Amino acid sequence: MHIVALQAFRDNYIWMIHDSRSAVVVDPGDAGPVLAACAPGGLPAAGGSAPQGLQLAGILVTHHHPDHTGGIAELLRHRAVPVWGPAGEDIGGVSRQVAGGDSFELDAPRLHFDVLDVPGHTLGHIAYHCPSLAVVLCGDTLFSAGCGRLFEGTPGQMLESLERLGSLPDNTQVLCAHEYTVSNLQFARRVEPGNADTEEYERWCLRQRSELLPTLPSSIARERRVNPFLRSDQAGIREQLREHFGRDPVDRVDAFAMLRQWKNDF
Repeated sequence: MHIVALQAFRDNYIWMIHDSRSAVVVDPGDAGPVLAACAPGGLPAAGGSAPQGLQLAGILVTHHHPDHTGGIAELLRHRAVPVWGPAGEDIGGVSRQVAGGDSFELDAPRLHFDVLDVPGHTLGHIAYHCPSLAVVLCGDTLFSAGCGRLFEGTPGQMLESLERLGSLPDNTQVLCAHEYTVSNLQFARRVEPGNADTEEYERWCLRQRSELLPTLPSSIARERRVNPFLRSDQAGIREQLREHFGRDPVDRVDAFAMLRQWKNDF
């Protein structure tokens, strides 16, 4: 099984999982990269290039924002495939609505997904966990060293969503939808100075980006070490919050809300 990050727009990733014959894609905001990847010889060898091309077999959607859904209609015009998406959001083209606690299987490529509710960025946002591949497709909820903005949900909802993702096994690969890692790490170093893991990770990410390579996937184990939004209960981060805002957090949700507001203004 191959996992490939297809680049779209300025910093989006459309994740493709394929078995050299059939493919499923996640959050196709643009149909172009998907169609190009499915064409014969459309993927580099590192992406498991299929000489005869790939057949699109399914689409997964995490939330309703256009940069995650804009290519669905065109892809369906090329091939009628099932489209899984959040039951709590109205998304054109979605034929199979799912919510946290649901699971489903694809025949080709043969994959099993468990659905997680992860509201905060949007109210109906979901993530897809594939235990056999040890991957979680988390859209705009969890980023490497960061998290999504709260456009619709509350700090409490987002904190709970991040804790749900953070409770997945350490080896779970984090397949998020944007290349934000370097800028997120700049903030992470500010709010947790002296975190050696963050500094080492930033050096590696800068080398990756200098060669135009992705910093993703990350892992749940790494995110627990470097992501301030999974570490807002740490004494050092709370000390920085107190210094920046001139007050102590009231509780853990308030600490997270303060951290997210700081990042919004950073």
